[in-house]
Amino acid sequence: MNKSNSIVASEPKTTSQRQSMTEILARPAAGIVVLLGFYVILLAAFAMLSPFFLSVSNLANIGTNMAFIGLMAAAGTPLIIGGGLDLSVAAVAGLAGVIVALMHSNGINIWVGCLTALVIGAGVGILNGVIVTKLRLNPLIVTLGTMSIFSGLSMVMTGGLSKPLFVPAFNWLGSGRIFSVPFPVIVMLIVFAVLWLVLAKTPFGRFVYATGGNPEASSLLGVPVERTQMILYVISGISGAAAGIILAAMLGAAAPNAASQHLLTIIAAIILGGTSLFGGRGSVWGTLIAVLILGTLNNGLTLMNVSSFWQDVTRGVVLLLAVGLDQLRVRLQG
Repeated sequence: MNKSNSIVASEPKTTSQRQSMTEILARPAAGIVVLLGFYVILLAAFAMLSPFFLSVSNLANIGTNMAFIGLMAAAGTPLIIGGGLDLSVAAVAGLAGVIVALMHSNGINIWVGCLTALVIGAGVGILNGVIVTKLRLNPLIVTLGTMSIFSGLSMVMTGGLSKPLFVPAFNWLGSGRIFSVPFPVIVMLIVFAVLWLVLAKTPFGRFVYATGGNPEASSLLGVPVERTQMILYVISGISGAAAGIILAAMLGAAAPNAASQHLLTIIAAIILGGTSLFGGRGSVWGTLIAVLILGTLNNGLTLMNVSSFWQDVTRGVVLLLAVGLDQLRVRLQG
């Protein structure tokens, strides 16, 4: 009898311990800690495999090469948290570079070209937002369509060829440094910091999480769901244009499809960073760590002379793992 009572008494404690562990694992902070731990392991592994990996120049290269991707991933994070999705952002980046190059080749001031590209990026965001929020169409289909449209326009405008952009002041945007820190990395970190402040410290940030978590209930409670999503699409469009400008400055040329090949990396970084594909949950800092992980992985594999084809395989595996982790988080929180 006493033995039976002791067994029954121990069951609630075991259940409570399991619930506590589940709650801990499901917390966003726990996901960020796990990502940081994995990143440290990745750094240590590549440092042992290549003597050139931990050099200052190589680490700077990782940051510079991932900065324009980080810009798009940073803006894509609140968009997915808010229940949206933008697959056209990389096509907008290519279009922005082409616009700057063509305007410059026609004698227009290059900074006017940059401003025009940013305005067009915002216009693409408005177009995506209107179609998604007003016509109630699936954002995956909408942005897949606009991706094809703007990618095609870039190819038509250039004939599929790269356009040179050798303007020292402009090229500094992609290769310049401030206190030995690459300028693109500084821009990326500022964007991440600003978005974190907006999401964590402002009413708009609360609207974003509410919109993605339960748009119907949030609308009934007075949350401006459609306006929130519109703003998020505009931010995404502007980030694509800014990334395209920085990429063109870094390459010294505008390639119409230069950013399109990185779309998979952008989405993988957002999901790997802890943002749920179902909306309502995520963190820009998790996305930043995931961007660094993916950039470090590409760089390390390149130093080890791994074929680019196998690097594509690796990115696909990482994306699948990211989606799997997202599903695991959903089940733990459930």
